[in-house]
Amino acid sequence: MRFVLDTNVLVAALRSPQGASYALVSALPVSGWELALSVPVYLEYQDVLLRPGLVPPAFTQADIQGLCRYLASIAHAQEIHFLWPSFLPDPKDDMLLELAVAAGATHIVTHNLRHFPSAASFGVRAVAPAAFLRLTGLRP
Repeated sequence: MRFVLDTNVLVAALRSPQGASYALVSALPVSGWELALSVPVYLEYQDVLLRPGLVPPAFTQADIQGLCRYLASIAHAQEIHFLWPSFLPDPKDDMLLELAVAAGATHIVTHNLRHFPSAASFGVRAVAPAAFLRLTGLRP
């Protein structure tokens, strides 16, 4: 099954090695699950993670770019051939839902569940990292 990873999960993973986000990102690739990634989402990962002060200073620009490249190397690359008008409360989240639908993903892993109120109408379920870990069997 395929899933989409929201940028906020990557930020949380880099900020704390104790949380579910870190456990999930550290476990990638997850057996039986495939990360879906598009060029716009990849660029968003880089843009957000390279903002000054957002992640601990121990992570260099090269570290962040390496993480993004690693995710791209293990992900299902999905081209997006359509662009929806803004559908979700936060227009920046539309690209995640577009990616999920185009890639046939069943889940969007995010800390902002309220940003995806109608994802289920597209057959996509928004879940928190801890819930996703339980689904994958990585953590009860």
